[in-house]
Amino acid sequence: MTSADLVLPPTDQQTPTAVHLRAPDEQSLDTALSDMQLLLDLHGYVIAVYPSSIAPAHERRLHTIRAVLESDRIALLKVDLPPLGVAVLVRQLRQLSICDFSAGVVASAARLLSHYIHSGALLNSVTKLDRVPVSLKAHAKSWVPGSQFGVLANPKPQLIKVGTGELDGPDFTTHLLVAKGQLQSDWVTKTVAPAWQVQEVHDVALPADSAAWWGTSKLIEFAAFLPDISLIYQLVSSVRREVCSWCGNELIGDRCGLCNAPLNPPESRTRGSAVLNQ
Repeated sequence: MTSADLVLPPTDQQTPTAVHLRAPDEQSLDTALSDMQLLLDLHGYVIAVYPSSIAPAHERRLHTIRAVLESDRIALLKVDLPPLGVAVLVRQLRQLSICDFSAGVVASAARLLSHYIHSGALLNSVTKLDRVPVSLKAHAKSWVPGSQFGVLANPKPQLIKVGTGELDGPDFTTHLLVAKGQLQSDWVTKTVAPAWQVQEVHDVALPADSAAWWGTSKLIEFAAFLPDISLIYQLVSSVRREVCSWCGNELIGDRCGLCNAPLNPPESRTRGSAVLNQ
């Protein structure tokens, strides 16, 4: 994980913690390489999850480490979720890491699980929001004193003015994380949670990058997610597993989570087998 405040507390005693992969201004390249090699020696694989909003220098550092070590055992997963959503995904992958899945399946599961995380925020202004489409009408309303906006960034972008609509919620049982910034409101807990039939609400600290991601510090960020590891396990298990033609690791979906190579279409895999059998 590229930010320590995106490591949520474990839900049980078995869930492992995550390692903080520091930025270039916090750690030399030699030290970063040594630390990564140690992680590979201890665990065999490293799945590095980082948000799309990460500093370019930090992202380059991750790719440099992977290139220097020449290792397909390092997965670099760039996630286009708000900070709290990234934290939820990281915890779910931590939970999966102790199940009977290969590292390739766990890494590939990130894309699948992202679709089941409903990430949003309550904002007092959308004038600087550039992560979700904002209409000119919404921009104009943002200047009206007292206006508040409910925004959903994932799985499908949506923006409403509070009091004039509802955010589309999940059609499955969830828990809700709520991280309060410099905004006082009970809209998330008193309106969103009941409408989404949330079972439990948990308060957590607001990630440091949330204000920049949402364009304002006057916000309350929230994320609804599948809370039960048994359900997550069943979800991942239900997807057909393939073998990556490039690195040989297991994967689910259409792209390898470890080397990022796309899965060959069925006809290509069939032709390839025919050639080998000649």
